[in-house]
Amino acid sequence: MRKVCDFFGVSEAELLMEPQPFEEIVALKRKPLQQEALSKPLRHLDRLYQHSQDLEKYLGYYFRYFYSFGNKGKVIRSLALIYTEDNKYYWKNIEVLRNPDTGRSTGLNKYEGVLFFLADRIYLMEYEALEMNTITQATFYPSHRSRLDILLGIHTGGPTRRGRKPGASRVALEFLGRDIDTRAAMKRTGLFQPESGMIRSEILNLIENRIEDKSFVFDVDEP
Repeated sequence: MRKVCDFFGVSEAELLMEPQPFEEIVALKRKPLQQEALSKPLRHLDRLYQHSQDLEKYLGYYFRYFYSFGNKGKVIRSLALIYTEDNKYYWKNIEVLRNPDTGRSTGLNKYEGVLFFLADRIYLMEYEALEMNTITQATFYPSHRSRLDILLGIHTGGPTRRGRKPGASRVALEFLGRDIDTRAAMKRTGLFQPESGMIRSEILNLIENRIEDKSFVFDVDEP
């Protein structure tokens, strides 16, 4: 009896209780272990937050642009939001895989994540919140201008539906403002051919993926 009690972490008196109260006691004893297991990974995030700088300047809505991992040669324009709660900074992004010619949607991805500002770089970690099947990471150069316009960086990820092949791409965030017509902005999202004229040439130049001669890694120069 004692060995059984020690194994399950209960007393002999508790073991002889009716099933319902016994189940409640066991659940209470397990709870601190569950909380401890959860707090362990969160400690890593907390350490980063302690060193992260202020991102108040970057709050608001953005269009995110990059060449699609799953739709060769097409550019994705999606709507993103950087917001704050309890002095921490968060990210939401909605991708509507819409054909601009027909207006027909072929897919929807929703991302949520966190941001850190460390050593003069902005780091984004996000996950796909609908199917919970992918995590991506991006690094952006901060803006040193008085007026926020475009943030440039690089991100790693892959297609959520086709092939699941990992990749890296240049990525640009175009600042829209803190108070916008989100319905109108969403209508402008989708998949675009670069030559369609729907995307600014400046942005197309920024997100063009190229590796210079004698380069051995894919990196992005500060704009």
